[in-house]
Amino acid sequence: QVQLVESGGGLVQAGGSLRLTCGASGRTFRHYSMGWFRQAPGKEREFVAAISWRDSATHYADSVKGRFTISRDNAKNTVYLQMNSLKPEDTAVYYCAADLLGAVGSSSQQYDAWGQGTQVTVSS
Repeated sequence: QVQLVESGGGLVQAGGSLRLTCGASGRTFRHYSMGWFRQAPGKEREFVAAISWRDSATHYADSVKGRFTISRDNAKNTVYLQMNSLKPEDTAVYYCAADLLGAVGSSSQQYDAWGQGTQVTVSS
């Protein structure tokens, strides 16, 4: 099973940008659809963005559409989340997730593997 490690979180002012990185182990990364989720204190984990293994099709939550961009580099076993125009409500722990041969989707239940998370804090 693939193992995932996120990085790139931190503290940023509202309106700023961050790029999260998720590195994956294993030689079959290209066969995993990848997703980003986030969880704020006292709230349930929610979907942010996903990218397909088959054709790199993407899907975004309405709350981040137009501000966040998910991308992948199969040669580097890495998926990225570029976050622009950050808002205080984007503050959360961000998790990377992998779904072997899965369709790009927003349900956390479809994902087989999860990273440990990286904290993003947006100050007002």
